[in-house]
Amino acid sequence: MALSQLLVLMIGAIAVSIFAERQDIQPPLLLALIGLAASFIPGFQRIELEPQVILAVVLPPLLFSAASEFSFFSFIRQLGSIANLGVFLVLVTTGVVGLVAYVLLPALSLPGAMVLAAVVSPPDAVTAVTIGRKLGLPERVMTVIKGESLINDAAALTLFAFATASVTGAHLLISNLALYLLYSAVAGIAVGVVVGAVVHATRRRLNNPSLTTALTVLVPFTAYLVAEEIGASAVLAVVAAGFSLGHNSSSSQFDARLQERNFWHTIDSLLETFVFGYIGLQFRFVAEDAGRSGMGFWPLAGIALLVLLAVIAVRLAWVFLTGAIARWRYPRLSARRAGLPPDDRRLRRDLNAPFRWRENLVIGWTGMRGVVTLAAAAGIPFVTQGDVAFPGRDVAVVVAFVVTIGTLLLQGLTLPLLIRALGISDPEDAKRRKTQARLAQKLMRDASLAMLAAYGKAHPEPEAQAITRRMTERMQQANAFESETAEPERNTAMLSLIKEILTARRLALVQARDERRIDDDVMREELEQMDLEEAVVANWTPERFGR
Repeated sequence: MALSQLLVLMIGAIAVSIFAERQDIQPPLLLALIGLAASFIPGFQRIELEPQVILAVVLPPLLFSAASEFSFFSFIRQLGSIANLGVFLVLVTTGVVGLVAYVLLPALSLPGAMVLAAVVSPPDAVTAVTIGRKLGLPERVMTVIKGESLINDAAALTLFAFATASVTGAHLLISNLALYLLYSAVAGIAVGVVVGAVVHATRRRLNNPSLTTALTVLVPFTAYLVAEEIGASAVLAVVAAGFSLGHNSSSSQFDARLQERNFWHTIDSLLETFVFGYIGLQFRFVAEDAGRSGMGFWPLAGIALLVLLAVIAVRLAWVFLTGAIARWRYPRLSARRAGLPPDDRRLRRDLNAPFRWRENLVIGWTGMRGVVTLAAAAGIPFVTQGDVAFPGRDVAVVVAFVVTIGTLLLQGLTLPLLIRALGISDPEDAKRRKTQARLAQKLMRDASLAMLAAYGKAHPEPEAQAITRRMTERMQQANAFESETAEPERNTAMLSLIKEILTARRLALVQARDERRIDDDVMREELEQMDLEEAVVANWTPERFGR
């Protein structure tokens, strides 16, 4: 792809996204539709990236950003549901859809059909998360959807590598599928944890936010490439590194957190708009490929639609089947918790109860495929052993694209209607959030008062005592919790004390998060506000703000 084409695509995608946001339209869907229409403009040339560019350049930062902002404890709490969809459903989809494709497409051998099935097995949660957040899906459902998207690419790409190797005769480090999956996962996670630990130890020693941000930019690509070199899951390496750095971000400098947060939000927007615009722009050219496949456009399109239906049906069936099993097992699991304290029993019941059929239907309908499917399809080898052409490669690429664009438009366009029709909501979500927010406020107030008391004992000077007394009185007012940065009579001593108070608050919140008393999301919201307060304090000077 020429640089000028890439620039035009990015500018156009951003313009469409801005329009979509103003009109309350889902940007990914509008981007795909406009890209699809734009591909038929006379004289429009195909814009095509090498598969490795998408997998090694576009995918890692998206995964890293999502993992670094995802609550690790929430991920672990819902790990059963996440692994069920992100690993086992990928395996089931590959097996079932592979057999369907083998029956429907005589051009594909059975191993070739499994390659195609591995390509179309992983959903992309960008659209589902955007819609779900806007329409207020329950937090547990959102956690499962987001968590699935972090690991399903790993399972799918590992299966794709194994299936492709079986067709081409390529050598893999481990020839047993189960052991290969296990090694890929364990080694990939280990790489990510090590990279994350090294970078975290380094950034704690940096005082330059630009250098800290530059260091984190290298993390997803480093984790990805190192994992690739040892034959491990590069996706899981990036996700593990993201979890590691995101979980420990509270120990970074406030200005580094502010800069990193803004940087990754910008990168997310750029890459996501590019991805969905790119998907739509492939339509005309994939249709032309279908016409040259030897089967004819309409017969191949019909078969591709059947594969699309199989992909959707397998997900729905698996979600409802495993949901029924979870409901059957839940009373037995509840009995085991009988010895727990009442509060713990209630919390685990609320957070681990099986999903209802409405929630399962929404989860089952959030199977939109994305750019990983297109990249993997384009990465199907052209030849097999003995330089023989890969059987049915053009057909497989066409089917993969139809599944991608079909799920994106069919499920993406109808998902908001489905959520509204089912009326899914969890009143306890808002209650839990308010309870957590009040607890966070109390913890911060207690930490502030404790710091003020310690400061007053350590500084008997009249000015220090006056400052301590004034700030203590403000925080002890009933239902009052105001930022010390609003203090009108700032001076150097007061600002120094404010910094110590902010540090004490931060430590209190991190400790509460580690003790599972408050969620990561609540802690991050409060830390973001404190980072802004600390930025005000850090930029205070008598010349700019008075005494």
